[in-house]
Amino acid sequence: MTSSSKKLGVGVIGAHAWAESAHLPGYAAYDRVDLVAICDSVPERAHRLAQMFGARRVYTDYREMLQDPDIEMVDVCTPTDTHLPLSLAAIAAGKHVLSEKPLAHDAADAFMAARKAREAGVRTKLGFTFRYSPAIRQVQRWIQDGTLGEIFHVHGLEQNSQFLDPQFPLRQVTAGADFNTLIPSSVVGYGSHLLDLVRWCVGEYSSVIGSMKNFVPERVVRGYGEGLQRIQVEDGTVALAEFASGAQGILQTSYIAIGNYPGVELRVYGSKGAAVARLVEENGVAETLRFATPDQVEFRDVPLPDSAYPPGTTLHTPWPELYYRNLVRHFVDEILDGTPEECTFYDGAKSQEVVNAIVQSNTERRWVDLPLYPEETRAAEASAISTL
Repeated sequence: MTSSSKKLGVGVIGAHAWAESAHLPGYAAYDRVDLVAICDSVPERAHRLAQMFGARRVYTDYREMLQDPDIEMVDVCTPTDTHLPLSLAAIAAGKHVLSEKPLAHDAADAFMAARKAREAGVRTKLGFTFRYSPAIRQVQRWIQDGTLGEIFHVHGLEQNSQFLDPQFPLRQVTAGADFNTLIPSSVVGYGSHLLDLVRWCVGEYSSVIGSMKNFVPERVVRGYGEGLQRIQVEDGTVALAEFASGAQGILQTSYIAIGNYPGVELRVYGSKGAAVARLVEENGVAETLRFATPDQVEFRDVPLPDSAYPPGTTLHTPWPELYYRNLVRHFVDEILDGTPEECTFYDGAKSQEVVNAIVQSNTERRWVDLPLYPEETRAAEASAISTL
């Protein structure tokens, strides 16, 4: 048990596959969590996962769950278009909130949610799973402590062929989308992770230029009838980025680049060293970490100590559970112990701001400067200073 014996009352909205494989194992594994309830519009799903993970109550209406006084934090693990309204409802009920990404399709809405959370005095976290990879966290420490020196280049890649097969149902489509225009998809579903990782490691973006494309023009689309649908979904994006620090970036998100889950790779090159964190589940190992220096330019594997992994996990733990156990522990400790916030709704808004800038860049065929919402940055910085 950690510093306090108090447990945090948690309620989870959504009893789908991702809740089962990632979120709920994280709560069940942490002794500072009291898993109070699971809510789902299909009661059979909620009851099955409640029994599996030891939740004490089941709800089919999230409004009823938000009135439960034993619930202090709400986990929004539901389809994309519901993230924002459910998160706002939880904030209004005075609950701390973890939401899956993206929080909203437009950065302005995400910034609004971050403001409301600050005003309500509740803590937030966005489900940027890969911030909680032990390898990624080590790269970020090497950047912060100067091991890598001045950062020159950063490459963020997502190579996951999940939707290469047009018969595999596509799920990341906004309700009411126009199938005849290019619909941002991989840059949102996968790109938001990469954009956040890169910003966390290298700092704020100053400008981006991007190219978005539809490579597979006909697909099965969940919720849009039987058979193939002709749909202009963006299934691959590449972008260049410049940062306030002076560093340069290369970014790629793809639904169709052949590779295994989760397919994330972060490469950072500095004046004193270079690091590669490769989050690809291969040969029973969830991730690899490699490091090189100017006097030893051949990259070598870096093993991490057992303390880098959540208790009960190893490199052989499936990546959804490995990373989410870390995420859950961090958020619960932040709430119970008042430790500094990390990966908040504001961070989600900043990621979405870059997504919006890349989309704008592709449409207008030009570089787009950031931030798009400088007033939100100033407000968040002022709020952070006032709470010190």
